[in-house]
This record gives sequence, structure tokens and C-alpha cells, in this order.
Amino acid sequence: MSQTMVEISPSHAIYPEASAAVTAADLIARARQLVPLLAQRAAQAEQAQKVPDETIADFQRAGFFRVLQPKRFGGYEMDPEVFYQIQMTIAEGCMSSAWVYGVVAVHNWQLALFDERAQQEVWGENGTVLTSSTYMPVGKVVPVEGGFQFSGRWGFSSGSEHCDWVLLGGLIPPKAGETAPEYRTFLVPRRDYQVVRNWDVLGLKGTGSHDIVVEGAFVPDYRTHKSIDGFMCNSPGNAVNTAPLYRLPFAQIFVRAVSTASIGALQGAVNLFREQAAKRVSVNTGQKTTEDAGAQIACAEAQAAVDEMRLVLLRNFSSMMQAARDGQAIPVETRVEYRFQSAAVAERCATHVNRLLRYCGGRGIYLSNPITRTFLDLHAARAHVANNIDPFGRNYGGVLMGQKNTDFFI
Repeated sequence: MSQTMVEISPSHAIYPEASAAVTAADLIARARQLVPLLAQRAAQAEQAQKVPDETIADFQRAGFFRVLQPKRFGGYEMDPEVFYQIQMTIAEGCMSSAWVYGVVAVHNWQLALFDERAQQEVWGENGTVLTSSTYMPVGKVVPVEGGFQFSGRWGFSSGSEHCDWVLLGGLIPPKAGETAPEYRTFLVPRRDYQVVRNWDVLGLKGTGSHDIVVEGAFVPDYRTHKSIDGFMCNSPGNAVNTAPLYRLPFAQIFVRAVSTASIGALQGAVNLFREQAAKRVSVNTGQKTTEDAGAQIACAEAQAAVDEMRLVLLRNFSSMMQAARDGQAIPVETRVEYRFQSAAVAERCATHVNRLLRYCGGRGIYLSNPITRTFLDLHAARAHVANNIDPFGRNYGGVLMGQKNTDFFI
């Protein structure tokens, strides 16, 4: 992990804490300090269907949203490992807060790939402006002079009420002679869309992943990002943002933003389980939980899984960053492997929290038990399309056995 000290220009110092020299260790330590507070706010986030404004302000003051942002706009341009370490740490206190942090902060990385004009529109006057997303390819796109007429309704825009811009998926109809539509991400300002509050779910309640509605907005061509450019690691923004960080495949960055909170959440569940086990004695058998062989194995295997998944995550990005620094392409086979490893995280974490909850006894069915919240959050995380292990497992297995890759969001 890079420990490079970063100096931020005073012109971008809207938050004093973000303007000083900061290291990766500083940021991770700040996240660690927030964990107890985030745990206290978790119920509030659930009830409001929204991460508290105070939490977003805490993240801004800590400089968390700047980790992947270009230095040109006050960002730190740190390695992705720093970003994911922060997210995992936050999740130990509140998985919804970590999820929102992940999917909102990762957009500061993708925006760096857009045409410079789009970057200036978002950050030119205020480098702390935030962006939400929903990449579902449901937008109705009509090409017009200079851009596109854009409409539609999208679901699952996490953290949308905290953001002033949104990234939306859409398919451009094929031109004459073409056989397939072109997928792009469309960048739309708050004045051109509505947030429809409809987030009534079993887990990740605090993410506020509401619907987005756009009715006939004009989106200039420079405010779109081609999926193929992200795949090839050659986007318009690379002309001005030349750090190796921005030569990574978009898919590899994004899918980990929606799986990594699960690792931290499982760690938080292990921490809570150990605290509860130290006090719990079964009313039926009189046995202490700390002396229950099943509980001991469940705790050991959950902690080992957290360590393994964390190490794989950090190894993968260390490898990809080295390739980017060396100007080397990341082999398709490697991208397929890393894609599967990301998709497997939520499933694995849900399996382990299931076992921990089993050894909580009757208290495990109370919604007031924070391990129960983690159980629900992890099962909700499994529903994200990027965390559906089956298609990515089939593709990875097929590639291992000599079949052609069938996934291009890698």
C-alpha cells in the first residue's frame, strides 16, 4: 500500500482536515476512529432509509472521498488498496455507510475518465461535489446534434440523496450496418433528474438506494463514457489524468466497490460475536458459548475467511497497479479470475454470518441484535448483479478449461 504523503492545494481546502498532508495510514486510522460512532448511527440510517448527513460530513472532513480523485481537483490519487481498506474499516461499524461510501467515492475515479469538460462541470467550482449512479442499461437514448436526448427510470441509486450528479446506464441504438447497441454511462446533473424514495428492503436499509427518473434531458456527448473505453483502459480523461491509477479496468474497480463492504461487515460481526460470547450462557444447557465447540469453529472459520478475502483483494490490486505502472496490459484470464473472486465475497460472508447467528441462540432473532442487522445486510448485498456468483463462476471455470471468455465487464 502506498504511504506517500499528499499535499492538497489550499484552493481546494473546503474542509481543513483534507487540506493538510495526509498518508494512507492517516486515512485508515480516521476510519477506525469513526467505527463506534457509525455503529451508534446504524439504526438511525435504517429508519431514515438514508445514511445520516452527519456521516457524509464526517467522511468529507476525513478526506475519504478524495482517495481516488484526481489531484487536479484536490484529490489524493492514492492506490485503490487505500480506498478499499477505508471501506472495510467503515463497514465494521455500519455496512450501509460503507456501501454508500464505496459506490459514491468510486465515481470520483470514473469521472476522471470522462472528457475534461465533464470533470470541470462537476468539480470546477467545488471539488467535494458527490455523484451517485445506477448503471442499469434502461435509458432511452435518442441521438441529437451535439449529444443525446435521454429519458428513463432506474433503480438502486445508493446514496442518491447526498449527491448533485448521477451516472446512468443507457444503450445507444446501432447505426446502419452495426449489429449491437453501444453501452455508455451518462452523466446527469441534479436539475435534470428526480430521486423517487422507494427503498423498502430487508437489508442495507440505510443505503437509500432509491429510483432515479429522467424525462427528456439533453446530455452532451462529452458527458458520456463508453464502456469499451473503460474496458480498453483508454478513455478521454486519460489525456489529462495520467497517473497509473486511471489505467486500471473500470470493471475491476467498480465491482470491488460493491463487494468489499461485505468483508468489513463480516469482521464487525466476528467482533460482536466474540463480545457476546464472552457473556452468554445457554439457559437450556448451562454451557458457555465460549466453550461450545461449534461456536469456536464458526468464529475461527469466519475470521480466517475475512483474512483470506482481504489479502486476495489487496494482492489483486497490488498486481494490477504494478502492471499499470509498467504500462502492461492485464491478461483477460487474470481479469476473469479477479472478477470471480470479487463476486464470491458476498456469498462467502453471508454463509459465515449465518453460522455465527446460529450460535447467538434465541437472541439472534431479535432485530435489536447488531449481528442480525449484518446478517440481513449481507444477504441484501448478495442480490447485487455484480455479486451473483453463478455467471462469473461459470465463466471463470470455462476459461480455466479452455473456453472463450463470455464476460466483457471485467
